[in-house]
Amino acid sequence: MDSPTTILERIQGKFESLTRAERQLANSLLDNYPVSGLSSITAVAHNAGVSTPTVARMVQKLGFKGYPQFQASLRHELEAKYSSPIEKHDHWAESAPVSHILNRFTDAVIQNLRQTLSQIDPEMFDAACAMLADEKRSINVVGGRITQSLADYFFKHMQVVRPRVVHISSNTNIWTHYVLDMKADDILVTFDIRRYENTILKLATMARERGVQIILFTDQWGSPVSKLATHRFNCRIEVPSAWDSSVVTMLLVETMIAAVQEHTWSETKDRMKTLENLFDQTRLFRKFT
Repeated sequence: MDSPTTILERIQGKFESLTRAERQLANSLLDNYPVSGLSSITAVAHNAGVSTPTVARMVQKLGFKGYPQFQASLRHELEAKYSSPIEKHDHWAESAPVSHILNRFTDAVIQNLRQTLSQIDPEMFDAACAMLADEKRSINVVGGRITQSLADYFFKHMQVVRPRVVHISSNTNIWTHYVLDMKADDILVTFDIRRYENTILKLATMARERGVQIILFTDQWGSPVSKLATHRFNCRIEVPSAWDSSVVTMLLVETMIAAVQEHTWSETKDRMKTLENLFDQTRLFRKFT
């Protein structure tokens, strides 16, 4: 079974207590995590511009007896991070308990919720919501092959809550057209989980170069977009399935929508009334009275 916490989460949890040299090392490790920690201890120290004893001390602060144990944990994370759906299913089939899938799946989701929520900084969450409520900023929303559905859900609700919300098309060939209209301090809400997509990283890079603020929903290991994100939310995604779970991410998305709605309620209420009148004109929904 996977460790209850990833090395990324251990580093984030210990970061404030690290020395200056150790923080320099931590930032180096996180720059291309987890691959950056797979070199020899000497190479890792050289890449970070610190001494070998600094690496050894920080590894122990993270809860490992030594560098070999630290690297073994990283390799295990790397295998989990890039495992294919078939490989994931074989792993769970071998280790799953006898109990029914409903119970096993629910237990995994509840554990994911607990671990994710215990590691979210409420102040960062509030700051992201305040940013999204600022109608002077345009919001652009993008997802990947699977997470596109989460992006669509976020967009549809946020479009009701406030104006100037754009859903970036799944056609990556025209993404540069969206970047063309992005301005400094606009927002790019990005969904990117493991088997991270190169096109999303490129979009985020181009947007960041224009001064766009990035809000990222990713997994416990962290998308490469993490290093560009203004606010990042690492959601636990592993369940006894060939597929990753979106339950925790959806919880955060719905909570964020509710929080932004509270910020903007006086304007949002008027928008919702107008929208309902438009629905009545189109007769989209069936009336029972």
